[in-house]
Amino acid sequence: MGKGRLGVELGKVQVYQEANRETRVQIQESVRGKDVFVIQTMSKDVNTTIMEMLIMVYACRTSCAKSITGVLPYFPYSKQCKMRKRGSIVSKLVASMMCKAGLTHLITMDLHQKEIQGFFNIPVDNLRASPFLLQYIQEEIPDYRNAVIVAKSPASAKRAQSFAERLRLGIAVIHGEAQDAESDQVDGRHSPPTVKTTGAIHPSMEIPLLIPKEKPPITVVGDVGGRIAIIVDDIIDDVDSFVAAAETLKERGAYKIFVMATHGLLSSDAPRFIEESAIDEVVVTNTIPHELQKLQCPKIKTVDISMILSEAIRRIHNGESMSYLFRNIGVDD
Repeated sequence: MGKGRLGVELGKVQVYQEANRETRVQIQESVRGKDVFVIQTMSKDVNTTIMEMLIMVYACRTSCAKSITGVLPYFPYSKQCKMRKRGSIVSKLVASMMCKAGLTHLITMDLHQKEIQGFFNIPVDNLRASPFLLQYIQEEIPDYRNAVIVAKSPASAKRAQSFAERLRLGIAVIHGEAQDAESDQVDGRHSPPTVKTTGAIHPSMEIPLLIPKEKPPITVVGDVGGRIAIIVDDIIDDVDSFVAAAETLKERGAYKIFVMATHGLLSSDAPRFIEESAIDEVVVTNTIPHELQKLQCPKIKTVDISMILSEAIRRIHNGESMSYLFRNIGVDD
């Protein structure tokens, strides 16, 4: 990417794993006083990828690089950005490790939650892929004016609203049993304490109990009959919910179903499930390599976003304003 668009040779570096599975990084040219850009795409072995990145950044720092910018099109562990029962906010930990290693700036794309930027104490540029996906809709879907933008759960309704308003289209939201992403597993908290605590709460005081959630049967808010349905989200990893959403939309009269997302993780059997499903096309960007998945499933299409990353690198290196890359992007986008 860097070599083609920016006319810059790729830096000479050797990254390998020793027999004991330790990662070793050897930088084979001088980086003293240079602006270093470390580009790291996430592979299937995400933990090794993070260690490679940290070791390389630290190696550049100890070799007196002027600045070290990390270019991570997909930020790892971004889904683990909320506190769960007896869990931890892992994306905060990853952010802290990157800052500690010596990163001075981060370029990433479509963070799972925009608030992740606040986990860093360095500047973060959270670029957006939506302009590329919107362009794809306008150029590659001939009768897109007869489309409706669909959120497969109320959680992604904001993203769907952003797409719908920009394309001047309607919106539909699927709500009900199929939406099971944020469910809290039953754990020991519901079991009574073994020892009766005395003096903690006054006998006359009783803390009100929160009524447990119960999902209604599947409902589609909005009309999809005789329309093209375009399901939008930020990450496609486990495709079960997308397949279920496509079935629901087909039953309600949608005649063509597209799925659009920024990050195509497409883990394990995802390509096979997509191929066998009611989905007509899955459109993702190349923030994560997915050549193998495309061979398994011809329904997967790729939108190239390397242009915006290389422009971000060029502007940061030249000290130019980044606001050009964020034109017409609001707080909710």
